[in-house]
Amino acid sequence: MSPVLAGVLQLLALIVALGLAYRPLGDYMARVYSSDKHLRVEKWIYKGIGANPNTEMRWMAYLRGVLAFSAVSVLFLYLLQRFQGSLPGSLGFTSIDPDQAFNTAASFVANTNWQSYYGEQAMGHVVQTAGLAVQNFVSAAVGIAVAVALVRGFARSRTGELGNFWSDLVRGTIRVLIPISVVGAIVLVACGAIQNFSGIHSVGQFMGGSQQWNGGAVASQEAIKELGTNGGGYFNANSAHPFENPNGFTNLFEIFLILVIPFALTRTFGRMVGSLKQGYAILATMATIWIGFTALMMWTEFHHGGPAFDIAGGAMEGKENRFGVGGSSIFAVATTLTSTGAVDSFHSSFTGFGGGITMLGMQLGEIAPGGTGSGLYGMLIMAIIAVFIAGLMVGRTPEYLGKKIGTREIKFAACYILITPALVLVFTAISMALPTPPNSMLNSGAHGFSEILYAYTSGANNNGSAFAGLSADTQWFNTTIGLAMLLGRFLPMVFVLALAGSLAEQQPIPATAGTLRTEKPLFTGLLVGTILIITGLTYFPALALGPLAEGLAS
Repeated sequence: MSPVLAGVLQLLALIVALGLAYRPLGDYMARVYSSDKHLRVEKWIYKGIGANPNTEMRWMAYLRGVLAFSAVSVLFLYLLQRFQGSLPGSLGFTSIDPDQAFNTAASFVANTNWQSYYGEQAMGHVVQTAGLAVQNFVSAAVGIAVAVALVRGFARSRTGELGNFWSDLVRGTIRVLIPISVVGAIVLVACGAIQNFSGIHSVGQFMGGSQQWNGGAVASQEAIKELGTNGGGYFNANSAHPFENPNGFTNLFEIFLILVIPFALTRTFGRMVGSLKQGYAILATMATIWIGFTALMMWTEFHHGGPAFDIAGGAMEGKENRFGVGGSSIFAVATTLTSTGAVDSFHSSFTGFGGGITMLGMQLGEIAPGGTGSGLYGMLIMAIIAVFIAGLMVGRTPEYLGKKIGTREIKFAACYILITPALVLVFTAISMALPTPPNSMLNSGAHGFSEILYAYTSGANNNGSAFAGLSADTQWFNTTIGLAMLLGRFLPMVFVLALAGSLAEQQPIPATAGTLRTEKPLFTGLLVGTILIITGLTYFPALALGPLAEGLAS
């Protein structure tokens, strides 16, 4: 079987699996977030944290819950790392330096999981399980909760209430993320991923000496790292490491875990607003971009540019033989079009255009299908922008799902789409202008610039993947990327929740003959065009200095 055919068959198998899971999972999540009943274990949690799950919150109260919980999480994870040397199960590792501890705490709480350290050489079992793994669950649940709050803003009228953050957080963790992760971990263990709490041990003989590896609860963390679109791995090689990702089947299964909740949330959205067709329109937009990017990536990486490519069957540098060009390309697009950041190959080794595709996927805002929750609310913000543009073209007041998109709403949406590019471009410009940060670049010229641009794109968009060329474990990059991750995660949430509160207060407007039909293919095309044009205008100059220049020169 040719490598190209193998890649296409993997993509088709993935689409079928996602199609089979779409309806049951989407409907289940709609029931979870619409139910007024609480499980016994949930009641124990509410009692322990002193929360009343039946109290409805307006957007400011909901936002305070998000920020307070996240701030406590950052502090706890920071202290856990700083005191690691005194904790049991530390495997002899010392405490983490302050700047790296801040970066890691910000990273995992922001659902980014950027790692400027070698996991197998820095973090013991307690930090990995009680710190990082816990944040993999709750940071993903926070993203879903904010998305559900925005959906309620569309579904409700003449009220500013968006639900209860603590209830949404607990339900997302207990009823959605944990059950699927348990099943996912069992599958990974059955296929060869490790799951233990062993210490450091030698593995084989390499060049006259043994190689040291430590064990860990790898399969369980791998499952939630992909399912929650987190991305941080137990090992520095991440999902390219055989302990995390043993074979071609697990590679495809992990891609499935990355995509299944973000795609299924469009069904949840349609169910909660009372129109499945609206959910299908959002799904079609996401799927169009995802399939288009995947096809383009596979074409770029399979394109034969010389005898070495001919022999290898494609651009195999930086890719695992276990996965090939097809599996690596599908994984790279899935992880950068979502906020996952896990890697089974090294994006710095992709062709110039291939590396640009991974960057552009993040710069779109990671909305196709995006992260758990963040993809849905990001796409809905873009839908509001598209409706506004359509309204200007025909001279009508824009409406979406029966709600007017007025001055207030469009200001919130505009602030949302501007904040992340501002963080990426400002931090990149400062880093290139200062004398010290460029010393961390492995390469010079366009590729070196791409390394820094990719780092801040990954951080501010809460992706977490690296270009695998930048030495980011410095005080400058640990601090600035940490700030970019926190600001890139929580400032957009401010505007999302403010928008949700504004929409929930409105009286629904009945559809008329002049209402834009947002469930039709025409709107899907408009939405895809809006996303690509806005991103292109924002990032094109920076991309032209990096991956585009490199691709055209090769």
